[in-house]
Amino acid sequence: MSTVPPEGYWFGPLARFLGPAYLRNAFAKGTVQEIDFLWDALGLAPGQRVLDVGCGPGRHALELARRGVAVVGVDASPEFIDLGREATAAEGLAVRFEVLDVRDLAYEGEFDAAICLCQGGFGLLGGRDEVDVFQRIVVSVQEGGGIAVSAFHVPFAVRFLEDGETFDAATGVLHEHSTLRNSDGEEQIFDLWTTCFTTRELELLARLAGIEVQAIHGVTPGRYRVAPPDLDAPELLLVGRRSA
Repeated sequence: MSTVPPEGYWFGPLARFLGPAYLRNAFAKGTVQEIDFLWDALGLAPGQRVLDVGCGPGRHALELARRGVAVVGVDASPEFIDLGREATAAEGLAVRFEVLDVRDLAYEGEFDAAICLCQGGFGLLGGRDEVDVFQRIVVSVQEGGGIAVSAFHVPFAVRFLEDGETFDAATGVLHEHSTLRNSDGEEQIFDLWTTCFTTRELELLARLAGIEVQAIHGVTPGRYRVAPPDLDAPELLLVGRRSA
């Protein structure tokens, strides 16, 4: 298996294999807690419009819609988008799911807030397109609109590097081999390439994109909290607002 991230959307075969089994992963169990935290951090309210970038099967989008928010969820995986649409129809929620690569985001000032969580697109770009995609996320919200982006944390990735994993210091990309199990119990090994960031890198990227950074927290999936990043934090959670 190649150690070099492929061009384009490499996550597709993984999404097709996993399907609904994606939601069985432990990291997907903390959705309500994560939205509870972001609801307050971003000052969200019923009736607002939120963009969920790299939404996967839509777990965050659906939870926001249950609280009265109108959500647009975008993801490059047709399989994940179909799952989100099925859940939306079953619950009668106000979510519009669209198949869209994050590199092609073209919204301008249409949303009160945008979220990009759990490496949803932004962390899967192979160290190539992060600056452009980050800017596209920011431009999607109106001036003063909220932004929440999570990213895998460089110190954690390097500190807990396992056998068979590599970390490219030039691009910040962690390469892993992961054995995944689908809904039928079948297992398959996939390559994963996750772009990681230091706190300072994420802050500079945000400021370059026109975000007034309110905080960068050190978090764990399902345990979002107000806490400074440390060596034990697997993820960074940036919260800010688009500058006027």
